[in-house]
Amino acid sequence: MDNKTLQTVDHLAIAVSDISRAVHWYTSRFSCELVYQDATWALLRFANINLALVLPEQHPPHLGIIHPEAEKFGPLATHRDGTRSVYVQDSEGNHVEFMAN
Repeated sequence: MDNKTLQTVDHLAIAVSDISRAVHWYTSRFSCELVYQDATWALLRFANINLALVLPEQHPPHLGIIHPEAEKFGPLATHRDGTRSVYVQDSEGNHVEFMAN
């Protein structure tokens, strides 16, 4: 696999100050499914992308990319939902999550 090919953008995680308020705003305006919500983040599924709403002091805003060789970017951590990924920062300090598929 060519390391320079980005296969799939899985999600975009944006910073919010109130998870419940942000969930209500998005779900009342757009056709999306609430997949998960707790006190620090929520995941909304749209037809073509997932949107994570995060408290920035708990989870970094980031771009989540599915990559078949995610482990090439660093050691993979297993998350509570069973996904495996590694977070890296780009040259500007933006967080990018490379997820195993």
